[in-house]
Amino acid sequence: MVTERVFGELRTGENVSIFHLENESGAYAEVLQYGAILVKLCVPDKDGKLTDVVLGYDDMQGYLTNGCFFGATIGRNGNRIEDARFSIYGEEVVLARNENCNNLHSGPDGFEKKMWEVENIDEKKNSVTFFRISPDGENGFPGELRISVKYEFTDENELKITYQGVSDKTTVANMTNHSYFNLSGEGSGNVLGQYLTIHAGYFTPVRDSQSIPTGEYAPVAGTPMDFTRMKPIGQDIEADYDQLKFTGGYDHNYVTDNYSEGHKRNIASAYSPVTGIAMDVVSDCPGVQFYAGNFIEKEAGKNGHIYGRRDGFCLETQAEPNAVNVESFHSPLLEEGDTYRSDTSYKFYIREKL
Repeated sequence: MVTERVFGELRTGENVSIFHLENESGAYAEVLQYGAILVKLCVPDKDGKLTDVVLGYDDMQGYLTNGCFFGATIGRNGNRIEDARFSIYGEEVVLARNENCNNLHSGPDGFEKKMWEVENIDEKKNSVTFFRISPDGENGFPGELRISVKYEFTDENELKITYQGVSDKTTVANMTNHSYFNLSGEGSGNVLGQYLTIHAGYFTPVRDSQSIPTGEYAPVAGTPMDFTRMKPIGQDIEADYDQLKFTGGYDHNYVTDNYSEGHKRNIASAYSPVTGIAMDVVSDCPGVQFYAGNFIEKEAGKNGHIYGRRDGFCLETQAEPNAVNVESFHSPLLEEGDTYRSDTSYKFYIREKL
């Protein structure tokens, strides 16, 4: 069942709708027309109580600022581009420097700060599709990109996110969702006791605190970066290890196993022993950025909760950070006239024990 209501308004006075996607069991997701943002994701815990497992805000003002990118649709490019510049076939593209000397999440004012049109509501599939035209040169990116984001919430408590687009010039298309998960419930405190598996034998180490990768793939084996077997997020997060010191904890791209173009597979799983809620991440992306919420600080969130450091974690599916400038990484380029498509889903269920 898909229902629509007014969530708030822009500073211009324009109304912003939110869409409630409820399945047969009563679990639901809520997504916002502004920014195509995931606002709520309420799934049953081990006692059947609906639990909101994503961080966010109660009102429009929170999302107009949203410095943490809670629930955001990130585009055209997720993550960092070194020196805010790259070349396409010898032609230099210059972006804004919005984090140190680099470009982060295509900002300022990326797709998470744009109004999207409602392209389609499908009651049968319990889905809503948002659409916008990103004009040639928007935030510096070449080409007019016609892009859609579809949210579908199934009766199996699986939230499916599909991105699809076409550009009239070769451009970058590397989108992701920036939701912060807390499987014990938003506002319940930090996630350090929640368990995580990432199906990745390699990660992309960063040079320093600016989080630009060195360009190599490094094995996780024998390091605190290893999540190939389920372990608590907090087990090694304070280890005496340069990669964790650079970024204040986990904020790294993992090169997921068994990647082939268009092939969806389970790339990560998480679990809260408090609620019994578990989550599988299924994606066709080559990488996933695991961010442990290291820089959340006194953020006024939903239901009067004040979010603090490591009160949520992100699993952002994408190509490697700065991939457009590193030949050995997976190319995020979308050729003129080709169709970009990317699929990621978050599936929730109850796990009795580890």
